[in-house]
Amino acid sequence: MRVGPRGKSGGNATVEWELELKGLLGILQSAPEMKSGGLSFRSRDRNCDRGSSPDAGSTHIGITPSRSPTQRRNRHEESSGRSLANQRRTIYATRPEEKKSHFMPELSPELLALGFIWYLAFLFSTTCHEAAHALAAKIGGDDTAFIGGQVSLNPVPHIQREPWGMAVIPILSLIATGSLFGWASAPYDPYWERRHPRRAAWMALAGPATNYTLMLIAALALHLGWAYHLLHINDANGRADFATSALGVFFFLNLLLGTFNLLPVPPLDGSTGIMLFMGENRAHRYLDWLRGNSYAIVGLLVAVFAFRYIYGPIEAVVTDALLPEPLLSPLLRTIFRH
Repeated sequence: MRVGPRGKSGGNATVEWELELKGLLGILQSAPEMKSGGLSFRSRDRNCDRGSSPDAGSTHIGITPSRSPTQRRNRHEESSGRSLANQRRTIYATRPEEKKSHFMPELSPELLALGFIWYLAFLFSTTCHEAAHALAAKIGGDDTAFIGGQVSLNPVPHIQREPWGMAVIPILSLIATGSLFGWASAPYDPYWERRHPRRAAWMALAGPATNYTLMLIAALALHLGWAYHLLHINDANGRADFATSALGVFFFLNLLLGTFNLLPVPPLDGSTGIMLFMGENRAHRYLDWLRGNSYAIVGLLVAVFAFRYIYGPIEAVVTDALLPEPLLSPLLRTIFRH
């Protein structure tokens, strides 16, 4: 994502900060014994309630079930004893169960371990996303992020740049509400962007492309692990083991991050990536309009509204196509606490 403000970087070079709102995730939502407040990222075969968010200043994404286009999904529905027909995904806030605290949900050791997996996946995926932006900019001739230390898979430089978005807020939101919210950023030179709009477009698209690459790696690891009997399912409760759960978290998280950031509205990466299909003059006029107005908040609202309609079908198709069928239900049952 891209938003202001603007700053200085070396001499008189003006730098426009790039803000990647990696959050808009709700996770760890709700085991049979626990429902936390907040917006939640749920698996597509879960039933969800509608209620109110505990924090109007935070944005999270919840995903409710969507209708499956495949017979494989129907088999999973039948095994769980309920149909997902006529359901759709939506952005929602969960309502806490009666006699449960709105904050500080009752976390079991299993949920704490799962939360740790989600945060590590968020930290690593966000670091890779920002490093890809920085590397693409350096290859295209902008050294701003490289000088700032962002061309690195070491999360420390990225955390130092955005300590609240990559450490403080994600951890606190996870502990308090069972949901994860965070962001990260990388600097670039807006004058370079104007001189080379297509290079800037490639820089913007490098982040989501990295998320999709991580998703594909996780899917490949799940297939290989299952084929060589390295991944296991607990026969007693039907849940996946630690390694399977970790790979599943990486798969779903990076699918969501890549898809959300590709939406062509400011301040998301897609709003800059579309310059790849513009001529130079049109790209300059587009940048004048895009950077000359503060559309970040409006763009985020539009993105969140549109995301609930487009992400469900995308997730359904990608999940059915890439995940091993025997692991699908155990993964959803484990990492989304179904």
